[in-house]
Amino acid sequence: MITRTLEKIDWYKSSFELFEKSLNGSTTSPVHGLRREAIARFSELGFPTTKNEEWRFTNVSPIVKESFAPVFAHVEPGVTSDDVVRFSFGGLECSRLVFINGHFAKGLSTLVRTPLGMIIGSIAAVLRTDSHLANQHLGRYARFVDNAFTALNTAFLQDGAFVYVPDNQIVEEPIHLVFISTGTRPAIVSHPRILVVAGKQSRLSIVESYVSLDESRYLTNAVTEIVLGDGAVVEHDKLQLESSAAFHVGTIHVYQNQKSNYTSNSISLGGALVRNNVTSVLNAEGCECTLNGLSLATGQQLVDNHTTIDHAKPNCVSHELYKAILDGKSRGVFNGRIFVRKDAQKTDAKQTNRTLLLSDDAMIDTKPQLEIFADDVKCTHGAAVGQLDEEQVFYLRSRGLGLAEARDILTFAFASDVISRVHIDPLREQLDGMIQSRLREGRRSEN
Repeated sequence: MITRTLEKIDWYKSSFELFEKSLNGSTTSPVHGLRREAIARFSELGFPTTKNEEWRFTNVSPIVKESFAPVFAHVEPGVTSDDVVRFSFGGLECSRLVFINGHFAKGLSTLVRTPLGMIIGSIAAVLRTDSHLANQHLGRYARFVDNAFTALNTAFLQDGAFVYVPDNQIVEEPIHLVFISTGTRPAIVSHPRILVVAGKQSRLSIVESYVSLDESRYLTNAVTEIVLGDGAVVEHDKLQLESSAAFHVGTIHVYQNQKSNYTSNSISLGGALVRNNVTSVLNAEGCECTLNGLSLATGQQLVDNHTTIDHAKPNCVSHELYKAILDGKSRGVFNGRIFVRKDAQKTDAKQTNRTLLLSDDAMIDTKPQLEIFADDVKCTHGAAVGQLDEEQVFYLRSRGLGLAEARDILTFAFASDVISRVHIDPLREQLDGMIQSRLREGRRSEN
């Protein structure tokens, strides 16, 4: 494993040298200094192993052994507007930015009704034309000192989405960011970068979708940074529906200012190996943070959710609910950390993790954590792992339902507790349909 890791470090360093050559004159830009720092740090860190506490239950050797090729230029191989419609939400009129293998596809994207002064577009274009605002925030929150995947994303930072909402602006329609991976050979890696800056008293909804056109093998290594100004309200929905052979590492870092309100709904339905990192820093009084998550896995899938809510200042509130439904020989990991700093008095934090095991071979490793260094706080956490309630199954069967249908109804009810928290109606309805379809597919595969 050590030899393989060293070989892959050299592989990515060589890829970075090719990447630098493709940048031409832009190697003199401020962001390129950040890239060079990141590749140097990745070279020092290497890929994490199961000896690393943060990766103890997630073995990334399947990622390490593959020589994923970065995509340096934008192409649209076989992607049509009909494909984009397939990944959209029926009846929802909104601004939609489409990215193919990590690169902005202007011809497939749509912008509607943006408030005065708002910026929605490609981060590559912003860095070329008006980089001051982006450079002020880029890389400030998602630090790569101790995270190899964030370092790798930053080293190959080239394109992604930039959203800026000025002070006091309310964006009525959601902003949909669609990241489409295509089947190519050799296997590719994309490093999408998202930066969202919400001004004081602003309000907006962001939807991230990660999808694929086929069942090809690839790596998505995404990093999202979101900063909320005083009183800003942001709902952030992430749907991960990658190829069943793909790998997905997604890192979200949120920085909250006074009386801001951030809500995250993270839904993972695809991928062979998935790692979701979500960190929110409540860095001023009066902040509220809500993290919701749902994972649905079967076969040999592994879905790992790591969350951190950092109560850095007093009088803040956080809520967290993560659920997993595991079937076949799938595995789940949940590590939820609530950190209450010494001066964060009057903190109110609640964390809940629930897992439903639909087979005897499915497994979950769950580790809720409270690290409290203040004395005037209300903090609770809890985790539960179980199977379907046989009494409830019997009740439904006594009303004329078959065993499979009864199990599906109870499983869907378990999932809907999270799905119902998504406020965008078309997205919530689509997620309902996806969950029910997945349950039917699983039932057919057993027959």
